[in-house]
Amino acid sequence: MAKRQTLTSRERLLEAVRHGNPDRVPIDLGGFQTGIHKRAYSDLLEYLGIEDDVTTLDPVQQLAKPCEAVLERFHVDTRYVVAHGPDGFKGGIEHNERNGRLWHDLKDEFGIIWSMPDDQQLYMDISHHPLAEATIDDIAVYPFPEGNDPTRFTGVRQHALKLRNETDYAICTGIGGVIYEFGWYLRGLEQWFMDLVQNRDFCEALLDRMLSYWQGFYTGFLAEVGDLVDVVMIGDDLAGQQGPLFSPHTYRAIVKPRQKALVQHIKSLTSARIWYHTCGSCAVCIPDLIDNGVEILNPVQISARNMVPIELKRRFGDRITFWGGGIDAQHVLPFAKPEEVCQQVRSNMDAFKPGGGYVFTNVHNIQHGVPPENVVALFDAAYEFGFYD
Repeated sequence: MAKRQTLTSRERLLEAVRHGNPDRVPIDLGGFQTGIHKRAYSDLLEYLGIEDDVTTLDPVQQLAKPCEAVLERFHVDTRYVVAHGPDGFKGGIEHNERNGRLWHDLKDEFGIIWSMPDDQQLYMDISHHPLAEATIDDIAVYPFPEGNDPTRFTGVRQHALKLRNETDYAICTGIGGVIYEFGWYLRGLEQWFMDLVQNRDFCEALLDRMLSYWQGFYTGFLAEVGDLVDVVMIGDDLAGQQGPLFSPHTYRAIVKPRQKALVQHIKSLTSARIWYHTCGSCAVCIPDLIDNGVEILNPVQISARNMVPIELKRRFGDRITFWGGGIDAQHVLPFAKPEEVCQQVRSNMDAFKPGGGYVFTNVHNIQHGVPPENVVALFDAAYEFGFYD
């Protein structure tokens, strides 16, 4: 008997995150951690025979904004509403020559400079950490941007209303709430990890500034769209391939209280579900995230240590929704045959799907070099094997 959809995309996603059994598992593509690299997207368009002017969604990750034809082809249930820079910030990419190479340089609102060589154009990496030599006194006078600048949010309510009134898609925000990671963006990764051990007062002062920024941002943003969005996306990478990037004790003492304060602040402004992104082997962190008030975990890096789908579902599946984990994005999606992609999607669906609490997507963004036929196999298998009996 042919499989039949009985719910709208929004109904489907909300039922899944309530840990009910929708008609099928919801599918996501097009976010800032669930997106597709612009080169992979160009290859996909050619493979599918779809015409689209490739628009850059995120210059740092070099993500494309998928067009409606692609999203509809893959039965994607989500659409995104995002804020933008304030009117007073004149951002943009500059082209500079250094050491015989042309570079694309982007200075963000915080004074961080992100750079990418023109002859590569894969990603931007940080080339300048503005607080690398700072003291705690410097934090007090550093020109942090204002999160609640109202010009950030012009037009976002109109966009959200259009999605709500003219479509049945679930509405998600772009990712924000990056409290901890901005420490190393501003400071440098090695120095920040040393600070966490040796310079706690400095870390707490910087984390408090970031918490204040994001509280202001969400106060303004959710005043515009808090009644319209279904999922608010925040995140910080807490883990790597083998385990946490720093001590769980340090996380609980310094970072967690600020993250929890932000989650609770967001919850006071909207009934939308809180989605949290951390890559890596993060199983040890999941109880803390649940305690913070997080309801959805992304990207579920199943190739990392202690991230076996069936075990994650057994341990945490009644308390958190898994959003991702669709395939091993490091070893299978880029290199396997489409049939193998299909087989792993089916296996992971069998692990994550029972009892609801699952939204399908790749583990993080689809990267340049992933064959387009594997992208098609990924989402076609998700649709085929995602139906509930």
